[in-house]
Amino acid sequence: MAILRYLKYLFWVLIIAVLLILSLANRQRVTLKLIPDDLVEWIGMEQTIDLPLFLVILGGIVIGLLVGFVWEWLREHRHRAEAKSQHREKQKLEREVAGLKGQAHKSKDEILALVEETGHQPGTRRRL
Repeated sequence: MAILRYLKYLFWVLIIAVLLILSLANRQRVTLKLIPDDLVEWIGMEQTIDLPLFLVILGGIVIGLLVGFVWEWLREHRHRAEAKSQHREKQKLEREVAGLKGQAHKSKDEILALVEETGHQPGTRRRL
C-alpha cells in the first residue's frame, strides 16, 4: 500500500510540474473581452481585462473543475436522498425488532429468555 501512496504523490508532483512549466511558458499578456463587440455597440460599454495567458488557462481549468463538481453533486442528490431514507427505515425496523423481542420474553422466566437469546436448545449438551 505504501507504493500506491508514493505513486499518488509522484502523480501530483508531475501535475504541478506541468502546470508550472505551462505557466512560465505563457506569461505574455492577453486581452479578454467580457462582452462581444455586437453587444458593446448596443449596451454602450466595453469590458476588457488584461491578464497573463497562464492565468486564463489555469482559470479555465479551475472553472471547469468547479462546474463539474457542482454538476456531479446535483446529479448524485437522488442517490444521497435514497440512502438517507433507507438508513432511517433501517433504524426504525431495528427499534421495532428490539421491541418485539422484549415483548416475546415478557411472559417468560428471565433465565429461559436469556437461553433463547443465545440460541441454545434446552436438553442439548454443548461441547467445550
